[in-house]
Amino acid sequence: MSPDPTQVPEDAESPESPRAKAAPDAGEITVTGSRIRRDEFSVAEPLTVIGREEITQAGFASPADALQSAAVTQGASQINNAYGGFVTDGGTGANTIGLRGLGPSRTLTLLNGRRLAPGGTRGSLLAADLNVLPNALVERIEVLKAGASSVYGSDAVAGVVNIITDNALRGLQLDMQTNVPEVGAGIDRRVSASFGFQADRLSVVGSLEYRKRDALARKDVSFFDCPIGGFLNGEGSEFGSGDAYPVGDPRNCYTIDNGGVTINTLGLPTRDAIGRTSGAVGRFNRFVPAPGVTTGPFPGYLGVGSYDRDSYDPEQEEEPLITGQKTYTGYLSATYKLNALGDAEVYGEVLATRRKSSSPLYRQLSLDYLQGSPLLPESIRDGVFANPTETSSGQNIAARAFIGYGLTSSNQTVDYVRASGGIRGDFFFPKWRYDAYVGKSWNDGTYEAESFLTDRLANSLNVVANGDGTFSCASLASNPNCVAAPALSAAVIGGDLPEAFRNYIVANTIGKTQFRETTYAFNIDGPLFALPGGDVQLALGVEHRRQSINDQPDPNSVNGNLFGLTAATPTVGKDNVKEAFGEIFVPLLADKPFFYRLNFTGSARFTDYASYGSDWTYKIAAEWEPFRGLGFRGSYGTSYRAPALAEQYLGATSGFLSTNSDPCSALPAAGDQSPVQQIYARNCASIGLPADFEQRNSVQTFRVGGAEAGLSAETSTNWTVGAVVRPPLPDSVGSLSLSLDYFDIKVDNGVSDLSGSVILARCYGAENFNPTEGLCRFVERDANNGLVVTSSYVNLSENIVKGFEFNGRYARDLFGGRFILNAGVTKYTEQSTRLFPEEYLADANGTLTSPDWVGNFDATFRFDAVTIRYGLDWIDGDHSKTYEYFAFDNVTGITDPETVQAYRDNYYLEADDYFLHSLSAQFNVEKRLQLTVGVRNMLNTKPPRITATGYTTIANAPLYSGYDYVGRSFFANANIKF
Repeated sequence: MSPDPTQVPEDAESPESPRAKAAPDAGEITVTGSRIRRDEFSVAEPLTVIGREEITQAGFASPADALQSAAVTQGASQINNAYGGFVTDGGTGANTIGLRGLGPSRTLTLLNGRRLAPGGTRGSLLAADLNVLPNALVERIEVLKAGASSVYGSDAVAGVVNIITDNALRGLQLDMQTNVPEVGAGIDRRVSASFGFQADRLSVVGSLEYRKRDALARKDVSFFDCPIGGFLNGEGSEFGSGDAYPVGDPRNCYTIDNGGVTINTLGLPTRDAIGRTSGAVGRFNRFVPAPGVTTGPFPGYLGVGSYDRDSYDPEQEEEPLITGQKTYTGYLSATYKLNALGDAEVYGEVLATRRKSSSPLYRQLSLDYLQGSPLLPESIRDGVFANPTETSSGQNIAARAFIGYGLTSSNQTVDYVRASGGIRGDFFFPKWRYDAYVGKSWNDGTYEAESFLTDRLANSLNVVANGDGTFSCASLASNPNCVAAPALSAAVIGGDLPEAFRNYIVANTIGKTQFRETTYAFNIDGPLFALPGGDVQLALGVEHRRQSINDQPDPNSVNGNLFGLTAATPTVGKDNVKEAFGEIFVPLLADKPFFYRLNFTGSARFTDYASYGSDWTYKIAAEWEPFRGLGFRGSYGTSYRAPALAEQYLGATSGFLSTNSDPCSALPAAGDQSPVQQIYARNCASIGLPADFEQRNSVQTFRVGGAEAGLSAETSTNWTVGAVVRPPLPDSVGSLSLSLDYFDIKVDNGVSDLSGSVILARCYGAENFNPTEGLCRFVERDANNGLVVTSSYVNLSENIVKGFEFNGRYARDLFGGRFILNAGVTKYTEQSTRLFPEEYLADANGTLTSPDWVGNFDATFRFDAVTIRYGLDWIDGDHSKTYEYFAFDNVTGITDPETVQAYRDNYYLEADDYFLHSLSAQFNVEKRLQLTVGVRNMLNTKPPRITATGYTTIANAPLYSGYDYVGRSFFANANIKF
């Protein structure tokens, strides 16, 4: 990968060079991050350039995979196909890119210089989906890692990714690739046909492509076989599972604090029973069927605690580790020279994709048997295990069966179309050009999931006895299709449910998402006058953009009728923006002593959004080469991000927090309370809760858009300064280019989604507690002390990212071939955030998923028709910073040493340096056939293992895109030209 445009290899301007094809006209070069056409390839900011051959040689199955690699993301975590079982922006299967660790909504993605509209499913649609890219025709990718809102408008806070297609293809080209993991599952294959032709004034380029990636289940990769909680050896911690079983016992796997859920278990009011592990009589409220136990205080059952209950069903491991998908892509672009209107040409482009993805989910089913229900044995029929719930028809619950239900389906289909066109030609003034553009994008998504319906469960559990040993729903007259729940038994608790009951309580729920974006743009550019360094260039333009979103969840979701799953209401909204921008390029001096080159660039943009009003952004940049081969560069600018439609208008989306999220629940005795718990206790008592209150129900949360709260745009500043060295060396030594840049990004007024847990902690932890004011106004406690928390997007947060980026390239002729070495290393010095202005910044730099050092290296050797490539990605390990980060109190700004030690004593949160190696060989046969074979993750490097706390984990590995969950995989690519 060519890390920086100032480091162009000596053959970069040859006709074969990707950069030579960048210009729309001979002698003109268009660079991402600028509207100015120039006659030399030089910019004042870091730019990563990834060519098509580099993508192939590295073994990436698609350009999207290359974009999410460490070479581009520099350690920032990305949303990819490993997030199939999680709720993500854009829905399951969407792949996005975010630079500098600031998230995908702060990175602008372009296709041929025009923004890609968001794609995916559900109401939280924020960023472009990389699955829509026309992989077959991607010629190169340019990544600008600096703010560029003054040039491109909203979202270009952390940088800009511009995917550029091949407009010079002639003839027919077939491309086939397959990536095969060593484990034999999760095969990824892609086949495409591309074509291009020139007919007088007409030029056409197009492609058709099909990609299928098989799902990779957790059971397919042995690394994920036995996740545990606590210490990794399963012993020595109150948080671990070693208290229940000896080390090595398979029952240590899939504990409820890491991957497992309670199954095959019955919940009852606390009573005496023989302990499953101890064999002694004790007090329990969870029990497992034990038909062989015929004596003792509770025959037929054994009492269990947190770590000796059943929490693992082999069917859980059928869930995808990597989501499977199928993608169909068509792309067509054309130009036609009019020989009129300023020697103009009309151009057009159509991109159409369909993505089908599937990520089945394992579900636990909780059956709440009513107090007095004839479905229960008389001995346990009249107790009270829990207060009424949504499935108990207003009655108390006598018993709760925790049942392993099995896999339920979850599917997504997304149709994405972008059609655009325009006219460009000579303007009125010499060497000036104009470009008028219009484009429209359509995103239509459908998401389906098998879901338990709350009303059907309630109907099935409220039964009457028929007198013959069978039962009927009490509401049978009004619900003739109702199927009574099965009577409680060991078989039922073990998951043996009647098929008719299964079919009744589950329905296929379907939601639909529409997103529309229309863009109109007109710009002109050309020279103003000459200076000693060249012509002063000016670009001016205007743009108008309209967006709308319409997400309609299934009616059962809207009505809150999904049991144990996120519910949502419609997300409907629209916005539009009018913008005017200008950019000027001033080449002050050239070929003068101490001023081989001195250029200045400035840009500004005025923005007027219907949703929040108007604002200005600007940027200034300079590049100075005192001598040929030594240069300095720098830039400073402001950027902004308008609130996305989802952030403004998101319909109420429900979720759940654990019972211990209630600050009033299960507080220690007064003498054992921490200062914070003492505040909780005082405030909870003031609303009438007893000192021994224990929350028995999950805390329900609702997440809504922030338009009504007056959500405004984020603002940011971004500056870089650096040096570039390209010393003139003899051919026998080779060519060398080096660059070092410092970057500093600060986001103010950041849009954040306040979590329910933060609201609860802030509400009940307030010194001046008022249950109806402040953040407490978002908290509702019902008559049964159930909690509902409503959060919205607000402008609160601050993000700061700082660091150094080094890039190097060395090339020389060697042993009759050509050797090239590329290196890119990023050293972050700060990655800090805070949610509330009065808090201290919490710096995550150097923690497990925010590494402070990231590097990528590749070496290629080309001789005759063969190219050998070796690649290395490196992520710095963490040995202490994660403990300190978790122990940091952002209210006081103090990292307490005792808390750090407590984390060390109870958790393992360390990782060694992580290296991924790849190797490939490429063979060119008679200029018509190119074969590439190789291996990724050559040494089969495994992700690190940590304690399952503080991070989202897959088994005992942090969920982080920088780690490879697939293991060693082999790839092959064939490209045939006709």
